[in-house]
Amino acid sequence: RQDVLVLTPWLAPIVWEGTFSRDILNAQYLQKNLVTGVVTFAVEKYWFFIEGFMTSANKYFLAGHQVNFYLFTDNPEKVSHLQMAPENHLFVIPVQNGSRWQDISRCRMRIISSHIQRHFQHEVDYLYSMDIDVQLLAHIGVEIIDALVATISSWQVTPQQESKAQGTRPEGDFHYTASFYGGSVAEVYKLTTACFGGLVEDREDGIDARGHHERHLNKYLLQHKPTRLLSPEYYWDTEL
Repeated sequence: RQDVLVLTPWLAPIVWEGTFSRDILNAQYLQKNLVTGVVTFAVEKYWFFIEGFMTSANKYFLAGHQVNFYLFTDNPEKVSHLQMAPENHLFVIPVQNGSRWQDISRCRMRIISSHIQRHFQHEVDYLYSMDIDVQLLAHIGVEIIDALVATISSWQVTPQQESKAQGTRPEGDFHYTASFYGGSVAEVYKLTTACFGGLVEDREDGIDARGHHERHLNKYLLQHKPTRLLSPEYYWDTEL
C-alpha cells in the first residue's frame, strides 16, 4: 500500500489490511504450535458487554488457532454459558471490585503482571489485553504476533489530534491506545510491571488522572520501542 505509513522510523512494521498474506503467516504460526492468551476485564456494569465481546472474539480472534481467554470479573455468576470453538478456552477469574472503576483500571496492570508470574507464563506464549466493550467485526489474525505490539490510537489520525500530538511527542513516535496491546509473555510482564510501578508512584504523589494507565503505557513504549504496530483499523473509536 502506498496510501499509509507501513514502517516506523525504527523499522518496525505497521500492520494495515492489505499489507500481509494471512495464509502464509497462518502456515508459519501453525508449525510453532503456539498458544495465545487474551486478557479482558468486566467489572461493575461492564458485565453487560461480556456476551458481545466473547461471541465476536471467539469467531474472529486468531480463528483456527489455540486461544485462552482470561475474563476477570466481579460478577462471575452473570457469565452465561458461551459456546466456544474447540481450539478456544474461556477462564473466568473472580476479581474484587474496587470502590470506583478507576481503581480496577489502575489495578489492571498489577493483576496482569501478577497472573503472568503465577500462571500465564506456563500457559501461553503470547498475551494480549483488550477492552471488554468491543465487538470484533472482522478477522484479527497472526499478523499481530510479535515480541511487543502496540495499537496506534484512532484519535491520532484525525487532523486536529495529529497536529496536537506532533507538538508534544518526539518526532517519529505515535500515541498508542491502552485498549489493545500485547506481545510475548516476557515482554508484556515487563510492560505491565513497569506501568504499575509508575501508577503506584503517581498515587503516592497524589496524582489520580483519568486514563493515566494509558499515559504510562505510552511512556514505556517511548522508551521501549514496539517491534510491531497495529494500525487504527484494529481498534477504531466509534465516536469518530
